[in-house]
Amino acid sequence: MGNNNALRVCYFGTYRENYSRNEMMIAGLRMNGVTVTECHQTLWHGIKDRVRVASGEWVKPSFWWRAIRAYWSLLRSYGHVGDYDVLIVGYPGQFDVFLARILSWLKHKPLIWDVFMSIYLISMERGLDKQNRLSIGLLRLIEGMALKLPDQLILDTSEYVRWFEQNYKISGTRFRLVPTGADDRVFSPMQHNQKMDSKFRVLYAGTFIPNHGIRYMVEAAKLLSNNPAILFEFIGNGPELEYARQFVTENQLTNVDFSEWMEKHQLIGRINQADVCMGAFGVTPQSLMTVQNKIYETIAMAKPLISGDSPAVRQAFTHGEHIYLCERTSGRAIADAILDLSTDDTLREKIAQNGYKLYKEKYDLLNNGKLFASHLSEVIR
Repeated sequence: MGNNNALRVCYFGTYRENYSRNEMMIAGLRMNGVTVTECHQTLWHGIKDRVRVASGEWVKPSFWWRAIRAYWSLLRSYGHVGDYDVLIVGYPGQFDVFLARILSWLKHKPLIWDVFMSIYLISMERGLDKQNRLSIGLLRLIEGMALKLPDQLILDTSEYVRWFEQNYKISGTRFRLVPTGADDRVFSPMQHNQKMDSKFRVLYAGTFIPNHGIRYMVEAAKLLSNNPAILFEFIGNGPELEYARQFVTENQLTNVDFSEWMEKHQLIGRINQADVCMGAFGVTPQSLMTVQNKIYETIAMAKPLISGDSPAVRQAFTHGEHIYLCERTSGRAIADAILDLSTDDTLREKIAQNGYKLYKEKYDLLNNGKLFASHLSEVIR
């Protein structure tokens, strides 16, 4: 089965179809000649919906009726899929794996699950255990059972594999890695537009979650508030946006701008205008074990990036070569990194170009898809 052109995949579940991980995994396989048939049904309606259900709404009959309808539709769609070589459950698939395992057994086909992240861990980091301990306990139990079912499990970093080993006693040999990467159909170098002004623009774009360390970024803005040439731009919304706005107001900072979340075509224009972009600086397990989308997306656009140091990031990139790493949970460290890059054009350009070169060699859609396809061929053999 070394020939990817002969490989047929059924991508199965209630996974988030518009989530970048699923879009990129499917596109990467197709770029490598794999035939992918999507068998998908929507169960969830965004993050807030998931949070409500995890917080206890799962006990309501309305949710169970919705779930029954979704899985019944999924089964009907599966009936039209035809033959395939491997069944893949997309992210997140903690509930889908149980049905997928039965279907793959009936067809005598291997089952692969792109775990990508622990929804139990994400729920804990969002503090949902304080709202409903029973729900979180059940989630951990279901996730642990689900992990034992597939023939192969996919994650993005070896740090995350270690976490699953320690927390669920799952052998690390059952995991294979496919990095997060970035979608180069969207994120790619642009011609440098005429800048809006002479400011040195420091950009954060994201979901303002604790693992990004927003509070340390606004602390850096305060420390650099006496430098009128440096402007901080925050794009997006999420749990820590209110904290950031309040901090800026209380400290009367005039070097910070906030913008609502943007469509991708607008966002890449703003990334292109930035002189340096920001990664993640929090110390939640999730933050330390992953290389965030925004990191890959920035280097895919050949832009210099500052992010918090961690073993996971160091495995993917070299400090001062592809990325600028600094101490986490420190506004001072972020401020010093910004000053360093703002006064050294050569270093900025070197990091931007080397980062992009590495991205094209290892982390674009084609390379990620090739790696994923090799894992599929291995499990089929």
